[in-house]
Amino acid sequence: MRASFVVWAALVVFTIASFALGGEHLIENKELAAAVVIGIGAIKVRLVGLHFMELRHAPIALRLVFEAYCVLIFGVLMGLYLFV
Repeated sequence: MRASFVVWAALVVFTIASFALGGEHLIENKELAAAVVIGIGAIKVRLVGLHFMELRHAPIALRLVFEAYCVLIFGVLMGLYLFV
C-alpha cells in the first residue's frame, strides 16, 4: 500500500472527526472541542506539507521553517480562540 494512500485516508478520517466534533459537539466542553479541531487542522496541514508537497525530502532548513510554521499557526489560532 502506498504511503500517499495511507496519508490520504488519515486526512479523510481527520476531516470526519473534526466535523463530528465541531458540528455535533461530541465533547461537552466547547473550548476543548475547539482546541481538538484546531489541533486536527494543524496535523492535517503538516501531513499535506510533508507528504503531498514532499517537504519531508526538502533541505533541513526548509523543513524546520515549515515545522515552525505549523507550530506557530497552531499557537496563534489557539491564542486567538482562548484569549479574544
